[in-house]
Amino acid sequence: MYWTSRQPWASLDLVTVLDGRPVDKAPRRRGKLRRLWSSTIGKKAVMGVTGAVLLLYVTVHMLSNLKAFISPANLDGYAVWLRRLLDGLLGYEGFVWVVRIVLSLSVLLHMVAAFQLARRARAARPAGYQHRPKIQGGYAARTLRWGGVIIALFLVYHLLDLTTGDVNPHGVHGAVYANVVASFSRWYVTLFYALAVIALGFHLRHGLWSGLQSLGASTAARQRIIQRIALGYSLFLTIGFLSVPVAVLTGILR
Repeated sequence: MYWTSRQPWASLDLVTVLDGRPVDKAPRRRGKLRRLWSSTIGKKAVMGVTGAVLLLYVTVHMLSNLKAFISPANLDGYAVWLRRLLDGLLGYEGFVWVVRIVLSLSVLLHMVAAFQLARRARAARPAGYQHRPKIQGGYAARTLRWGGVIIALFLVYHLLDLTTGDVNPHGVHGAVYANVVASFSRWYVTLFYALAVIALGFHLRHGLWSGLQSLGASTAARQRIIQRIALGYSLFLTIGFLSVPVAVLTGILR
C-alpha cells in the first residue's frame, strides 16, 4: 500500500512507502515520455523540433559555404575555428562532434516520426478509399518521399567526399577550399549536388509551410504570407547552396 508523503521534503517529487523508504518517480516520467512519443501530437512535435534544428544547421552551413567567395584562406580558417571552438571544455574538434551527434539524432528522429505519421495516415483512410485528395503544398508535399531518398543518398556521398575525403580527388584534411574545388570540378558531382539541393528546397518549402501553419488559425491573407515566406526562404537556401558548385564548374572559383 502506497501513500503520498506530506513531509516538508515532499517537494523532491518522491512517493513514500509505509516503511518510510522513498521511491523515485523517474519510471513514471519515462512512461509519460513513451506515451508522448506514441501519440500523433508527440510525433508532430518531434518533427517540428528536429526540423527547426536541421533548418538552423543548413542555414549556417549555406552561409559558411559562401566564404569561398571571399578567399581560400577565409574558408579554411573558418574550418579551423570550428574545430577549436570551446576546445578548452570539449577538446579539439569536440564542438564539431557535438554538432554531428545532435544532427544525427535529429535526422533519425525526424525520419522515424515522418515514416510513422505517414503510416498512420494511410491506416486511417477508409477501406476502399481510392482517390487521394490534393495535399496543400502541392508538388513539394507529394515528392517528400523520393526527395528524402535523394537527400539521404547525397548526405552519405557528401560525407565521404568533403568530410572524410575518401572519394575526393584532393582529399587533404584541412584544405577545405581545395577539396571543394576538386570535388565540384567534376560535372556529375555538381549535377548530383544540384538534384539533392533542389530536393532539399522542396522539402524545406513544405516543412516551413507546415510549421508556420501550425502556429495559428488560417485566413486567406495568412495563407499567402506563409506561402511566400516558405517559398522565399527555400529559394534563398537553394540558390546559396548552388552558387559555390556552379562557380567552380564555370571557373569563377578555381
